[in-house]
Amino acid sequence: MSEGDPPVVVIGEMKLTFTFELVLQGVDRAGVGDEVWLAARLSRSGKGRESDARFRNLCRRLGFGLLAVAANDEVHVLLSPCAPSPRRDPKRRSRIVEEHRRRRGDPNAGGGSRRPIMTAYRQQALICAAALAAGPSRPRDLKQRAPDAAKILLNNVYGWFDRPGRGLYALNEAGRAALRQSPQPE
Repeated sequence: MSEGDPPVVVIGEMKLTFTFELVLQGVDRAGVGDEVWLAARLSRSGKGRESDARFRNLCRRLGFGLLAVAANDEVHVLLSPCAPSPRRDPKRRSRIVEEHRRRRGDPNAGGGSRRPIMTAYRQQALICAAALAAGPSRPRDLKQRAPDAAKILLNNVYGWFDRPGRGLYALNEAGRAALRQSPQPE
């Protein structure tokens, strides 16, 4: 997102093949994005669902773009998102935009399911954990690096923090393990 420009939310859903499940995921995301692109590998014969006029017509009516990835990793635009978009869900959309603004970088690798999703909250919790790895501290000392430090330490959603004294927090072994497993935020 560019500073000063209105946010444009482009959502891409990717699968190995063009399926109805892929279209349903696109429908689910359509309310929060400005553009939805569906992407999958081309069928080996080239006569798969991507060449079915009914499938393309459905995606055109829904306002979805279609991308096909060839065996040589070449990407082909089969359909551009041109139809009027469905009604937006402004509440869900604003949550996505706010989450994106609060994150630092893009630490989530696409297609992974064995690691927890890196949210803005988790990034701040990791920042707090990294600061507490040096020794116990107070939330106000961490506020500069993590604005929600007090809330994160008090709620202790991930179970990473102990409270050795009033207003003082320390990192426990679960927090140290999380620091070893997760990429460190800037």
